[in-house]
Amino acid sequence: MQEDLFPASDAPQPADDSRRTFMKQAGGIFGFALAAPLAGQAERLTAYSKTTTGVTTLTLRINGQPRTVQAEPRVTLLDALRERLDLTGTKKGCDHGQCGACTVLVDGQRVNSCLTLAITTQGKEITTIEGLAQGEALHPMQEAFLKHDGFQCGYCTPGQIMSGVACVKEGHATTDDQAREWMSGNLCRCGAYANILAAVREVATQQAKG
Repeated sequence: MQEDLFPASDAPQPADDSRRTFMKQAGGIFGFALAAPLAGQAERLTAYSKTTTGVTTLTLRINGQPRTVQAEPRVTLLDALRERLDLTGTKKGCDHGQCGACTVLVDGQRVNSCLTLAITTQGKEITTIEGLAQGEALHPMQEAFLKHDGFQCGYCTPGQIMSGVACVKEGHATTDDQAREWMSGNLCRCGAYANILAAVREVATQQAKG
């Protein structure tokens, strides 16, 4: 019989096995390198969670009235308004700050309430769609939306109105193009943008005339 050209211990191994062995070794080194940082991050997250758990008493000034809410510090202003205070005019749309349906005013500035922690608004004046009208007298922006039929399904309308009020107050509705730009954070799935623009521009023009 012809002798083997290579002793068993010296025989070349298949390429697949070589790659497999290399990946195992590399994986072990990589895992070791990450172990310490990941452990440190886990400890930091655990420590942070201990400071943000537990129900606390929040006092929010909403539409001119102080309201008390029992909630965890992680609760958003949107959920506090809708789930704790039954102010359901503020809508939950995308819940990611991308549609504007949850827009409210905080100290006169428009904010996405789905991205705002309720605890951070203590001591500030919060205005929701329920607080715009004065008794039976609608806010001029509400009247303009009715006049120009600035809605279809109506789901985005509260956020559109609140954003429109702020947009005019900011002086960002002096032209059609400017109003479109500064209202672009509020989406209307029905596509009633032309009517919404007409309403916002009418209020801006009225206020400019004094």
